[in-house]
Amino acid sequence: MEVMSPRVLVLENGAWQDVFDVLELTDHVIRARSPFLFEVGEELKVRIDRDGGAATETTARVRGHAGPDDDRVPELELAQGAP
Repeated sequence: MEVMSPRVLVLENGAWQDVFDVLELTDHVIRARSPFLFEVGEELKVRIDRDGGAATETTARVRGHAGPDDDRVPELELAQGAP
């Protein structure tokens, strides 16, 4: 059975949007590619859907961007108490 990576959705105008390709989810930090550039310090309402598990809603803060200038990857820090 194949395990799918978690999906991270962002709440925008009352609807959940799938705008991230999750690369890593560890220690309350999400590294994910996105066609959108989020500003450092920006807070996002996110929902994390894990394979076969319950979805978790929390707040994530953009703490920075990693990688070269032509391939920036947002790093999102999840709020305290998030999985």
